[in-house]
Amino acid sequence: MAQQEMVIFTRTFDFLSWLLPVTNSFPRAHRHTFTQRLLDAAFDLRELLEAANHRHGRDRQVKLGEADEALDRVRLYLRLAARWEWLSAGQYQHVAAMLTEIGKLLGGWRKVTTS
Repeated sequence: MAQQEMVIFTRTFDFLSWLLPVTNSFPRAHRHTFTQRLLDAAFDLRELLEAANHRHGRDRQVKLGEADEALDRVRLYLRLAARWEWLSAGQYQHVAAMLTEIGKLLGGWRKVTTS
């Protein structure tokens, strides 16, 4: 029987699948600065979750903490994008809900992981 993927991996995949096309509409002048930082933080989040999944105990806690930091950076960049009206109110509401769920899943994982 195949092992079922953890929900946080599905949600972060869905988030990345949503984010990439949306950033294509961000101003061209900011593609190599702001947009790249946002995408780097988003990919860092996913990669850190994958790394945490392959570790145990204290090592896992460290990676989950780093993932939490990456999630905070993603939230910051998306708040700025919304403030600058690069995201519509509906898009921001949608992505905020996605990140809230990811944050809850990450918090739960951190809570059950012992060091």
